[in-house]
Amino acid sequence: MIMHSFETLDFSVDNNVALIMLNRPGVRNAFNTKMRDDLFQVIEAIKDDYAITGSIIYGSGKDFCAGADLTEFGRAPSQSIARTIRWERDLWSLFLNNPKPMIAAVHGNCIGSGFEMALLCDIIIASYNARFSMPEVRLGLIAAAGGTQTLPRSIGPSNTISIFSSPNPITSQQAHSMGIVSKVVAKKRLMDCARAQATYLSNLKPELIAACKFAVNTGCSLPLDQGLLAETRSAMRVMKTE
Repeated sequence: MIMHSFETLDFSVDNNVALIMLNRPGVRNAFNTKMRDDLFQVIEAIKDDYAITGSIIYGSGKDFCAGADLTEFGRAPSQSIARTIRWERDLWSLFLNNPKPMIAAVHGNCIGSGFEMALLCDIIIASYNARFSMPEVRLGLIAAAGGTQTLPRSIGPSNTISIFSSPNPITSQQAHSMGIVSKVVAKKRLMDCARAQATYLSNLKPELIAACKFAVNTGCSLPLDQGLLAETRSAMRVMKTE
């Protein structure tokens, strides 16, 4: 197994399964611009590598991802530049349109954009200590990395609004009962369980997995790409208001 280290993550392939470890433990794997760029590069490589059958994304240290890196607020480029970057490196659409199955192995805090990242994966497996939260609304923002579209598709509008407005995170057991999480396991078994799931999927025909993903993602009442576009417009309106 060969490990490729990026500034914000480590990437390796083991038995045809890509392993993506978010690796900013000092800031609880907070999502920043560099992590977006590193993830974009890695997932593009996964899509193009025929030997890779699927991937597992997980966090180093005590958390999966504690959300956006707030130290970047106030240092962002202009809205015009930000829109151009998003168009050229639309990470969330890359997650969505990856034909190969993606598994999120979640432990510790899974907050904001970290939660949204996990929701854009096909399967979430969580440890008993995992906690999920979307605090953007309470911070005067809108969840603009897919959250307003992916979460209600899993749990419905009412539960989604409840999570957006709640000051408390939900537990992995609650997330499981709501249909967000597929399985809850002990922390020490998390990666073994994720690997077992990835190995099972690797034995299925990749074209069928790709077709299944496409049907699921586009067969909702509103195509997700249109929902994501509406979300982006809402986020831009909020930014202009602020």
